[in-house]
Amino acid sequence: MGTRWGVNRTVAQIHALLYISPKPLHAEEIAETLAVARSNVSTSLRELQAWRLVKVVHLLGDRRDHFLAMADVWEMFQVILEGRKRREVDPTLAVLRECVAEGEASGELDGQSRERLLEMLGFFEMTTSWYEQVRRMPRSTLARFVKMGSKVAKLLEAAQ
Repeated sequence: MGTRWGVNRTVAQIHALLYISPKPLHAEEIAETLAVARSNVSTSLRELQAWRLVKVVHLLGDRRDHFLAMADVWEMFQVILEGRKRREVDPTLAVLRECVAEGEASGELDGQSRERLLEMLGFFEMTTSWYEQVRRMPRSTLARFVKMGSKVAKLLEAAQ
């Protein structure tokens, strides 16, 4: 699943292993289980920690670091979405704002180019605003919202 989302294969495998594991695992166990190089495990674990999907835990009587994946699927999905937003959407939004501002200041944008940039900027601002609102919803409300699916559209159509 992770590789289809553009995540490195080993990173995705380690995350999956830690997610389904009944106990925290140390790097050597991970390397042995997945038959991957220990150095690749270390690099992948650092990336998963940077994403806040995996944390280090210490077990009594064992000096090695053990790793534990976030278990709550809702929280994990929110962390991934927030990370993607920060790494992909926010920089795109900044570039769009900069392009519009430079185009407006220089007066070099033709009507169609200006219109398309403004449309794209408006789309990104609207979806970002929607994301921020949804992100703040209590989980129970969010779950009900998601389960409603197309019923939301019917409610909106009926309200018009």
